[in-house]
Amino acid sequence: MGDVVVMGAGAFGLSVAWACAVRGAKVRVIDPNGVGAGSSGGIVGALAPHVPENWNHKKAFQFDSLMMAEAFWQEVESVGGVSSGYGRTGRLQPIMDDKSLALARTREKTAAELWQGQAEWRVISADEAGAWAPYSPTGFLIHDTLSARMHPRRACAALAAAIVAKGGEILTKGEMGGQVVWATGWQGLMEMSARMGQPVGNGVKGQAALLRLDRPNLPQLFADSVHVVPHADGTVAIGSTSERVFSDPTSVDDQLDTVLERAIVAVPQLQHAEVVERWAGVRPRAKSRAPMLGRHPEFEGQFIANGGFKIGFGMAPKIGQVMADLVLDAVDHIPSDFKPQASLQ
Repeated sequence: MGDVVVMGAGAFGLSVAWACAVRGAKVRVIDPNGVGAGSSGGIVGALAPHVPENWNHKKAFQFDSLMMAEAFWQEVESVGGVSSGYGRTGRLQPIMDDKSLALARTREKTAAELWQGQAEWRVISADEAGAWAPYSPTGFLIHDTLSARMHPRRACAALAAAIVAKGGEILTKGEMGGQVVWATGWQGLMEMSARMGQPVGNGVKGQAALLRLDRPNLPQLFADSVHVVPHADGTVAIGSTSERVFSDPTSVDDQLDTVLERAIVAVPQLQHAEVVERWAGVRPRAKSRAPMLGRHPEFEGQFIANGGFKIGFGMAPKIGQVMADLVLDAVDHIPSDFKPQASLQ
């Protein structure tokens, strides 16, 4: 039996398994559907920060994780020999009106303080950003240097390869033993809700598209609520919808066409790019809207790492760290509003 068994081979499960393997634990990851089979095997990969104001545990935790990301992915890639597609390329966002412009300038100052000089949030002219700039009615954009990108599907493969290189196992079935961490995504949250007789989380479907367009070193864009993420492999990801009600978790429909249309209006360079993939998946959202981390509320001596809705890969480096602290050393650095009890109130 492994020292640590992780149920689920998505962003959280693999990151926890990797952090434990790095510390010398014998690790076994079990997922009947394989590596990155759920929403973690998607295509968008926008690692973007919360706005730099009204600072709280969630924003501070995410900031720390984003700052850890470059070294985290470099080590994963070095050990496993598989690229994650990570790059801290920044992000551009259009500023829609004068009120938003004034707010963005205020956030320049709070970012300088809260981001500790390690990244910038600046107001720039659209001309300064060049031809890749999204349409902005004011002629100004927000440019932050904290945002990064990675390719989710490849990042899962990179983590799996690194875990195996450290002596871990990735299986589709197997026995549980040792310390058990449940990282079973939205289905796990739904099953947990049914067992406990109260909603603790659910799934939110997202649809996205991958276009063939070579812009590997340009910043990601966030315009009209659409993410536009240039990847290192000559593709650009567009996403996504947020669907609370759905019948088929993996089907794509005309809602994705609407997202593509909005992206093209904002970024005309996308207009003639070939769509090479349409994708859909369901992201796990805990009732608290924060990640659900800590001791499992149902199973004595077991743990849970779930609820990475929209921010899973951005949070993954630090989530792996704090969960390894708890699982291996019984040291608890998890913020109170991340713990399962926050979704049980």
